[in-house]
Amino acid sequence: MNAATLAMESTPGLSAASVLGGESVLRTLPHSLLEWIALVRQGISSASVDAAMRVMGIGQSELSRALDIPERTLVRRKKEGLLNADESGKMVRLAQVIERAVEVFEDEGAALSWLKTPNAALGGSSPLSLLDTELGSVAVVRTLGRIEHGVFA
Repeated sequence: MNAATLAMESTPGLSAASVLGGESVLRTLPHSLLEWIALVRQGISSASVDAAMRVMGIGQSELSRALDIPERTLVRRKKEGLLNADESGKMVRLAQVIERAVEVFEDEGAALSWLKTPNAALGGSSPLSLLDTELGSVAVVRTLGRIEHGVFA
């Protein structure tokens, strides 16, 4: 399973939509993968950047590195009010991984801590530092799957 195929429906705990600011920021609550795709294509509000930083307890520069979006671009998008489709996709991918981590750890604090901590199963990188690419997010999701099933990760 890769990050793009994660279930995007609401689950108990922290949802991808809530990471991005919920209905007040997204203007809708997507319930299917196709609804998420449509939202990404039209671009999501730049307010999702601040929402994600609040949820994760990180600053803009750390989020910028994690998503491989230049910090100056994030500042500009905040003024413009809308992320482009590529940036929106990266934000949704981050939110999906956070949702999955909370699902696996059954604890928001533990999940967010795990995302920021270097992990031997990920070559000593923190999961957050790998989310700048689709392949990195696949590695993180696979590691979460191993944790969920009790396999050394």
